[in-house]
Amino acid sequence: MSLEQNKKTVICLMGPTASGKTPLAVELVQQFPLEIISVDSAMVYRGMDIGTAKPDAETLKIAPHHLIDICDPDEAYSAGKFRTDALRLIDEIHAKDKIPFLVGGTMLYFRALLQGIAALPQADEGVREALTQRAQAEGWESLHATLAAIDPEAASRIHTNDAQRIQRALEVFMLTGKPISKLQEQDTSPISGFNITQIVLMPSDRAKLHAKIAQRFQMMLDAGFIDEVGELMTRGDLLPEMPSMRSVGYRQVWEYLTGKIDEKTMKEKAIAATRQLAKRQITWLRTWPKYHYIDIENSNILNSARHIISTNI
Repeated sequence: MSLEQNKKTVICLMGPTASGKTPLAVELVQQFPLEIISVDSAMVYRGMDIGTAKPDAETLKIAPHHLIDICDPDEAYSAGKFRTDALRLIDEIHAKDKIPFLVGGTMLYFRALLQGIAALPQADEGVREALTQRAQAEGWESLHATLAAIDPEAASRIHTNDAQRIQRALEVFMLTGKPISKLQEQDTSPISGFNITQIVLMPSDRAKLHAKIAQRFQMMLDAGFIDEVGELMTRGDLLPEMPSMRSVGYRQVWEYLTGKIDEKTMKEKAIAATRQLAKRQITWLRTWPKYHYIDIENSNILNSARHIISTNI
């Protein structure tokens, strides 16, 4: 394939957590001129390997991933930063006569790249302080309920404990009088003219996905996940409120290591939070435009994906 043919081609592989995106991507990069850009808000952090299901060293030799291990856990990484980094990498990969292959489950990042980022108002410290005080008095679940009343679309995509995003969505509404979900529709994607193929791995049987989630979390524990979080805690500069430590699994193990919950409760809460994450991802994907669906229970996932890619590049 020539550069002229693929210079505006982008392949995306999306799906809920534990749906098998990474092993499928590794197989595909060995068969097509693809180069992976990770679309994962937790894999960006160094030292967070087990709990993020980050590809191991052997896998990365076969299928290198961009945008993993690029931040320290005390840093914040945003959808805007991802878009900037991804656009740069897309250009660099095309220049090598290869095809950018965006793989992951952070739907906010995919939206920032494929649908754009709206011109939202800058943070207002007065509004944020008022919202913080209200949250301290009522709890973030109450503020999430408020958000659901004014912007049900945004609320459906934001977890009731995601203080940062709840605060931002309410802040935008208070400053503009408009729901953040509507404002976000006003921007256009910087790659809207590209040949974009989107493949979505989706479960037809939610119970089987839940079983995979539970099994994978136990494998993480067996691989030393608790020790990984313990090492992060001993640094002394990380707090449970930081974006990195709010990642699913990490915040529950942090609670366990600080004695707030026992091990059994930690496991139950982590698995439940991962299921909730998968539910939110599926909610996003059900309204996602123009994608090729593959059932993760399909025994021919690889062949299905190969066919989609081969007919779209």
